[in-house]
Amino acid sequence: MQNKLGAYIIFGLTALVVLGLISLTMGVYKFENDSFFGMVKDGFLGSENSDPGDWYVFSEIRLPRVVMAMLIGSALAVSGAAMQGMFKNPLATPSLIGVTSGASLFAAIAIVLGSFIRQILPEFLHSLLISLMAFFGAILTMVFVYRMSTVQRKTNVVIMLLAGVAISAMAGAITGFLIYLTDDEELRNLTFWTLGSLAGASWQKNLILALVIGVSYIFLINKGKALNAMMLGEQDAAHLGIPVEKVKKQIVIFTALMVGSCVAFAGTIGFVGLIVPYILRLIFKSNYHIILPLSAVAGSILLLCADTFSRTVVAPSEMPIGVITAFLGAPVFIAILIRFKKAL
Repeated sequence: MQNKLGAYIIFGLTALVVLGLISLTMGVYKFENDSFFGMVKDGFLGSENSDPGDWYVFSEIRLPRVVMAMLIGSALAVSGAAMQGMFKNPLATPSLIGVTSGASLFAAIAIVLGSFIRQILPEFLHSLLISLMAFFGAILTMVFVYRMSTVQRKTNVVIMLLAGVAISAMAGAITGFLIYLTDDEELRNLTFWTLGSLAGASWQKNLILALVIGVSYIFLINKGKALNAMMLGEQDAAHLGIPVEKVKKQIVIFTALMVGSCVAFAGTIGFVGLIVPYILRLIFKSNYHIILPLSAVAGSILLLCADTFSRTVVAPSEMPIGVITAFLGAPVFIAILIRFKKAL
């Protein structure tokens, strides 16, 4: 099994590298150098033949964006797989416990009330206000939902689900009220935020994402065997020596950290955490020992392809990436419902 998993991961990483190289060559801007790889070599070596404009587009715009697509796609897919394993439900996603809604609400607050909030913040935080507010909203929502669902140090998954639904409804209502208060420019910014975009990618953001995702993966990627045992029931898993409460706590915390970071830097990008685990489950059944690590690679591939498509299909404009993932996710959602209907 380990040899097969390693082979799958190597194949996926190879495909990811190839797709990444292809994505770097695509876009509205056309490099002056006839050879893309020659331009990259000249830029790295500091050659006199290097065009500063070409190198800037490559190193500061396209490459950070490709890296961000890989990081966010990977994080959202692993978060979705972990949530589905914990809830034992193929429709479960990070938005189910209200994390995405909480992050989006605080981002909306920053967009609409940013002029007032910036007056009490140091100047160096002004450009990061929306990202910081979105991340704070995700963490605050996670803490509230976890506290609501924890009774005598045991986490009730049903209460967690209901608390998430309540938070999402409340966040949606408040966001709707903020939309009512906005002017045209704020409404446009808020709309684009809720549709998601990787246009703001930078190396600083990628470094933060990589740190958050790297730490989260240390705790989540190896939870496959625990989730497989929990599929039998929490009591049976406990009898097999699985620390059920500890596993659930880690999944909630690190899922919230990853999703909060993703929403903070790219807005709301839905359905990635639904599509990838569903496709992998069709191939590998419900073996989370395989699904979790492969989700990390497959999620990167999916979002990279979606982002490349979004910035080339209507060039020179850019289609919001959330629209692309919604187009992909809706048929998958319907397919899951059809399978459930046939199983009744």
